[in-house]
Amino acid sequence: MNNIGVYERLGVRRIINAWGVSTELGGWAQTENVTKAMEEANRSPVEMRELLQKSGDFIADLLGVEAAFVTSGAAAAQALSVAACMAGNDPDRIAQLPDTTGMKNEVVIQKRNRYMFDRCYTLTGATLVDAGDDEGTSEDDLDAAIGPNTVAVAYYIQPPFDDAIVSLEDTVALARSRGVTALGDACSQIYPLDYFRKCAQSADLVTFGAKYIGAPHSAGFVCGKRDLVDAVSAQSFVAYHYDGGKAIGRAMKIDRHEIIGVVTAMEDWFTMDHEERFLEYDSRFAAIDDALRDVDGVSTRLVDIPYYIPQVMYIDLDESVVGKTADEVCAELDAGAPRIWVGSVDGSLTVVTNCMTDEETAFVSERLRDVLG
Repeated sequence: MNNIGVYERLGVRRIINAWGVSTELGGWAQTENVTKAMEEANRSPVEMRELLQKSGDFIADLLGVEAAFVTSGAAAAQALSVAACMAGNDPDRIAQLPDTTGMKNEVVIQKRNRYMFDRCYTLTGATLVDAGDDEGTSEDDLDAAIGPNTVAVAYYIQPPFDDAIVSLEDTVALARSRGVTALGDACSQIYPLDYFRKCAQSADLVTFGAKYIGAPHSAGFVCGKRDLVDAVSAQSFVAYHYDGGKAIGRAMKIDRHEIIGVVTAMEDWFTMDHEERFLEYDSRFAAIDDALRDVDGVSTRLVDIPYYIPQVMYIDLDESVVGKTADEVCAELDAGAPRIWVGSVDGSLTVVTNCMTDEETAFVSERLRDVLG
């Protein structure tokens, strides 16, 4: 049994990830440096309240913000941020959540800026209020949506930015002028580094997913104004054990080695050679392109994207020649051993290379050639 892999002993099939950092595939593999730091942290207990404070100080210093707090993922960061806005540091209100009776509990978000994860703002008892409609939002629309029960205005920070809605900068300014907190979700907006910092500094509280920088998939953080981050801490799992807080974040626990993983990954992200990182991705794209260059009915192209990975490869198929649709190719790749996950968009396959090793890229290239040839 000792020679059997940890997945194989459970009958779980391994996957080569040519699809990208995703919850469905458990995030991104940690680097050796991050793994070693996490292993060291796992061996020694510390007071979690102190660790959360010091790790937040470290992250805040990197990002040029007043304070930060590590959470169990970006969704927890969103939920705790709204809880902080509603309950503050009041122990009675903290214990009352998710019952928001007597509290301001509405989070305004522009209708056209709604997205898959905005529900996370409601997990601690808040409700979402739309500003504008599917066609867009004006400043007057946004201003009108802010009412006596508004506790925050939220903005999804994700390029390409939409001219039909109020900009992030103007949204934050309007929220502040009305005396409500401005929330930003910049989950994966981590590169270029100056842009990462700009996003972190863009609102009163800004949330991120730490998996995108190579930290554990289960981690995230929130950063921003110190008084608000302190209120986030007051809602957290560790606060539940101090002063009878009964904080709603008790269910959103994070381990000490995960926190150290975030700190180490952040430090690495701000010191690594990102141009070298891009060259590694480029060489893997080139390997796939070489493997498919003479396959009839198949062509490749690199498309620039506004992301921490600068390009995605589209593999265009002439179905009359290949005899398969992109979805059918995806299914065939997924049925192999090991399984391979690629994307399918508008009849083309999509591949990214940041989650693969060179060895895995060679295998994927060969497998694509076999399936498409």
